[in-house]
Amino acid sequence: MLKGMSSPGSNADQPLPAIDERIVAPGSRFECDDGKLVYVPPADPPHAICNANLAWLLRAHVVPELEVAVDMLTRTSRIDDIAPDASVYPRLPHPETGGRQLEWLAFEIASTQSLADAGRKAGKLIGRGVRRVFAIDLERTRVLEWSGTLGTWSMLDSGTSIEDHAFVLPIPIEALLHVTRADDAVAHALLARHQPVIVAEIQTARTLGHERGREQGRQEGREQGREQGRQEGREQGHRSGRTAGMVAAVLGVLAARGFVIDDATRARIERERDPERLEHLIARAAVCTTVGDLTG
Repeated sequence: MLKGMSSPGSNADQPLPAIDERIVAPGSRFECDDGKLVYVPPADPPHAICNANLAWLLRAHVVPELEVAVDMLTRTSRIDDIAPDASVYPRLPHPETGGRQLEWLAFEIASTQSLADAGRKAGKLIGRGVRRVFAIDLERTRVLEWSGTLGTWSMLDSGTSIEDHAFVLPIPIEALLHVTRADDAVAHALLARHQPVIVAEIQTARTLGHERGREQGRQEGREQGREQGRQEGREQGHRSGRTAGMVAAVLGVLAARGFVIDDATRARIERERDPERLEHLIARAAVCTTVGDLTG
């Protein structure tokens, strides 16, 4: 027991301290749990990778009024000072105290930490007023949410998403569990947020693509019209022009981001004729780290 700390029962009638009033020194890798100092060691993969992926997903999905933090201490009681792996909280200070506002959402990654330990922290966070607490169970590849009513974890269906007004789009459970699925979710979220750089890149590429597509469409329409008739040629030219414009948009976004596109990859993209698939490739082109990620 920390010096000066008493049992939970003796503090029951005392006011709670501010959430940003510290027991442990920030940056010391310690938490205070039931009045006892607990060392929180640095993580190895897969915990460290999951933590980076979680922060990447949350940062892309939160509405502009919110902020994302990792390992941020929150004072949940007079004898507890704990740090969830990731937190989502209001960007502005508390209107009355001027201090940090309580997080809305918190996430724990269970690897070396047991779900029981994560559950104890979740109960304290919910008790302090955090709206929702989630756990990513790496060993069993699942995501759970803490039920304050039941006092236990409830497993979420892997085919569903976490919906919350803190997010511009729901976060797919699969994206939290598998890094390879996260890029698509982030791409869609950034598009939903109308991220200025991505919107500008896509708009420029689409403008170029439409110009090229219209010319290609006119040419293909003339050729098709000679063979099958003027009306059918116009319809075919319109369809070809649309897909040609979308293909040019994909290539334009990649080129604008400085990627070198080899002949084989270019040919694969230019052969694509499915408009839905091409829309997906445009979004992916804006956030992929390599051209291989786009076409893999």
